[in-house]
Amino acid sequence: MQAMFADFSAWLNQYVWGLPMLTLLLGTGIYLTVGLKFMPVRRLKAGFKLLFSKKSNTHTEEHDGITPLQSLMTALSGTIGAGNIIGVASAILIGGPGAIFWMWMTALCGMATKYAEALMAIKYRTRDHDGMLIGGPMYYAKIGLGRGGLWLGGAYAVAMVIAGLATGHMVQANAISVVLNENFGVSNWITAVALSAIVFAVIIGGLQSIARVAEFTVPTMSVLYLLFGSAILVMNAGQIPTAFGLIFDGAINGTAAVGGFAGAAISAAIQQGVSRGLYSNEAGTGSAAIAHASSETKDPIRQGEIAMLGTVIDTIIICTFTSLIILTVQIEMGGVTQSAWLFGDDGNSGATLTSQAFAAGVPGGGYVVIFGQLIFAFTTIIAWSLYVERAGVFLSNEKFKIVFRTMSVAIVFLGCVGEFATIWAFGLASLGLMAVPNLITLLLKSPEIFAMTREAHEERQKLESQSAE
Repeated sequence: MQAMFADFSAWLNQYVWGLPMLTLLLGTGIYLTVGLKFMPVRRLKAGFKLLFSKKSNTHTEEHDGITPLQSLMTALSGTIGAGNIIGVASAILIGGPGAIFWMWMTALCGMATKYAEALMAIKYRTRDHDGMLIGGPMYYAKIGLGRGGLWLGGAYAVAMVIAGLATGHMVQANAISVVLNENFGVSNWITAVALSAIVFAVIIGGLQSIARVAEFTVPTMSVLYLLFGSAILVMNAGQIPTAFGLIFDGAINGTAAVGGFAGAAISAAIQQGVSRGLYSNEAGTGSAAIAHASSETKDPIRQGEIAMLGTVIDTIIICTFTSLIILTVQIEMGGVTQSAWLFGDDGNSGATLTSQAFAAGVPGGGYVVIFGQLIFAFTTIIAWSLYVERAGVFLSNEKFKIVFRTMSVAIVFLGCVGEFATIWAFGLASLGLMAVPNLITLLLKSPEIFAMTREAHEERQKLESQSAE
């Protein structure tokens, strides 16, 4: 039975991440970027300023949500996880260094997608029975598109529950159990019991509890990861141009089948870069929109500009650090085509590759990856438990909230004792399926997205000109 599921997962992953999905994902991002007149890129600096702004007129009167910073950290806790450590290395192993280029392209297009998702999430959010702000793709499809949108919203919610349990829970839990077992000899069963208990203790408190944990752990671990990464890059600064050369050459010509790398065609680089890029930053899946919908802001444009920062932080910064560290260390140690670290093409060897690169780059660096992976994976689990709960409630009602929380805990337990490669393949496939109804909804709502952005831009220009006078 397990072998059949493994074969099915591998087939589904290959089928989902074929040309139609890649076209839909990148095509939507490019269309939104052009339609917004490259606003996400132009407003990037302003987005960081907005993140810490405390203008009172931008908040709801009740102040009953979470802060914009907490909403971004909650969204980032759902994206910064195994994809940044395992996914980047796995993309290089399978698709060659050129896969990183396509991760960047996915991220650049994903800025516009993330902006549009948060914009729609704020505009079409509603309140639950307890008066809490809720929203996301299922709501902006149902409310924004009317009867036809109900089907898209329902399809998204079903896919979200499946993808959340597979990608946000099983993959991350399995990554934690593998790290603890390989590095400290902790039994997978012990990890399963302990992790399930900790997850339950956090998610039982709901959104506020999840947001508080994310607001502290995500920035702290990200800064630590980047500090150690920067030290490695400084020591190997002379190899950075060569690393970039490998990335760009691999994106254009593929990777030759010599030495350590198995040899990857351009199509493999594109497929791995886009799929792992989406897994890393989740632009297009709509998951982060669920977190942003709970922000206490009343300005959709403002929240959209904050939301797009997630893609930059996650992929352009953290994933780039990981890839450059892997490549520069290998070049320094004798060349990427002679590396003894490339064991295979599954996610588990990807984790080993990143850990050994850090360990070789700076004393104690391997432990940064180990603890970074533990923290990032844990925060991803608790964020996705919120997503699963919101999608489940959309499909049923508030009475079943505790059922979906319990389901999250149970799947975390199973993920700790499951087989990694099978879980990873199924998780990637389910994430792709979840993106389809969300991207279709964004395309249908794109005229409204463009109009709202244009009106906000004109209003901003008017205010600036008045203040100049």
